[in-house]
Order: sequence, then structure tokens, then C-alpha cells
Amino acid sequence: MFGVYFGRYLVSKGILTPEQYNEMMSDSKSTKIKMGFLAIEEGVMTAEQADEVNMLQQTQDRRFGDIVIEKGYLTEEKVASLLKKQGDEYLLFVQALVDRNILSLEDIQKEILAYKKSNRFTDLDIEAIKSGDIDRIVPVFTKDDSIQPLVKDYVALTARNLVRFIDSRFQMEEIQRINTYTSNYMATQEIVGDYRLLTGFCGEAEGLKLIGESFVKREYAELNLAEMDILDVLDILDAACEFLNCNNGLFARKVDEEELNMDMCPPEMRNTSSEIQADGNMYKVSFYIRDEKIDLIICVQSDWKID
Repeated sequence: MFGVYFGRYLVSKGILTPEQYNEMMSDSKSTKIKMGFLAIEEGVMTAEQADEVNMLQQTQDRRFGDIVIEKGYLTEEKVASLLKKQGDEYLLFVQALVDRNILSLEDIQKEILAYKKSNRFTDLDIEAIKSGDIDRIVPVFTKDDSIQPLVKDYVALTARNLVRFIDSRFQMEEIQRINTYTSNYMATQEIVGDYRLLTGFCGEAEGLKLIGESFVKREYAELNLAEMDILDVLDILDAACEFLNCNNGLFARKVDEEELNMDMCPPEMRNTSSEIQADGNMYKVSFYIRDEKIDLIICVQSDWKID
């Protein structure tokens, strides 16, 4: 998942083109990390040693791991450990940058430091994103201690469900406090009970379309909602409402286990410019689903209205 975050950063700096980024992310689905590259990245072999083994492989029908064990460069245990990391998404992305002569390993480290500084990330934050573990990634973007634990729990559950149902490689941004939000398309749902919430997936056309397509397993011919038939637009918003209802049902079940009572109202959809206003405790978390932005809006224990 770090490749998604870091890759978009490199695109924003002009180091990668959007086309290169998309090709690399696509290729990573069917590529494994070269053992030599992995050994160098892990710091257990030098580049010269890896090159030597690669040259030997050109004349011998033997695996990289067998040769390095025979030469005493690595133990069997270390080779086994490296093999387990061959699908690491971060390292696959780094390998692609090097193989395509876009950045050297040294340049990549410099850019990671710049990325870390520009986002005020700690070393632990970077490691959490590299891990690809959504339960470690979400806290990186919900650090604000003033945010209610219930809101953080809701964001975490939503992120897990996006991985499960929509896009395992989505990207999220830092949670923001807001008072108003305007969008052309909204799928919203109120939750009432011991806590009162308004939740919604909102934004422009393409992000909601991707949520709808992924959740109900239906593809739409037109990419732009503005060019689609109104019935298809409503169908897409209805599918987004289905996902929101599923997400909130799982959330209600979770809080029920904590002996809190919550009931869900029917989801609502809007396909004209609408504004949500709240007098407090209103939050926005932006997600990128296959690079299309969608905003998660949460209002909790406050008065709100939608015009």
C-alpha cells in the first residue's frame, strides 16, 4: 500500500508520470521481487555479491537462494525469510523505480525523507504505511486526540470495509474537522440511539461510481456521471447507499457488543448540489479509490441539516 501513497507523491512532484505510475501499479500485481534486489534492500548482501550470483545464474540452471547458500553469503533461514517478502508491495514499487531507471536506491531514500517531512510523518508512521496493515495505517491519519474514539472507530471500520469490498489499494488522507460540506452527489444515512450520527459517501461522479460498481459487481459503460442517463446515476447512488448501509450495519453490530443501542434510518441519495451544515463535531476523511476521490462525512452528537 505504501506504493500507492509514495507513488502519488512522486506523480505530484513530476518524477513519475500518471501513465508510469499506473503501469507500475498494474505490473506489481503479477511481479515478484528479485531475490538479489531484496537481499540488497535488506542489507544482507552487497550489490557486487548479488551481481556475482546473477551472473552465475546465467550459466547454471540453479536458484538464486541455492547459490548464495553454497557461497556462504546467506543462511538457509535468511533465504527462507527473504522468500516470504517477495510479494511486499513497497519493495515491488521500489524495484520498479530502479528497473525503469527512474530513481536509484539512494534517490528513493532521499525522496522518502522528503515525503516524510512534507506530511509530518514519523518513522513509525512510514513503517505503518509500508506494512500494508490497515489497522496500523488508519491511526496515522487519525492522530488528533480531540477526535472522539467513536469517530476513530467508525473511520477504521470503514477503511477495513473499503479493503474488503471495494479496493485493497485505496489511499486515505488525514481526518479534518469541518462545519460545511458541498457536493453534487451524496449517499447519506442517519444512525440514531445512544449516539446520533450522520454518515455519508459524497463527492464527484467517478469515486461514487467506483464504489457502486465494486460493491454490486456491475460495470457502467460511461465513466462520467454527468454524461449518463439519470436512471443509471440513481442506480449508482443506490449502490453506494447499499455499501453505506452495509458498513453502518457492521458498525451498529460492533457498538451493540459494547452495549450501546443504535438504529439505522433508511439511506438517502442526492444528485444535485447539496450542502451539509453542522454546529460541531463534523469530520471529513478523503479516500482515493483507484485514484478517484471520495469523501467520507461524519457528523456526531450535533445538529445538522442538508440543503
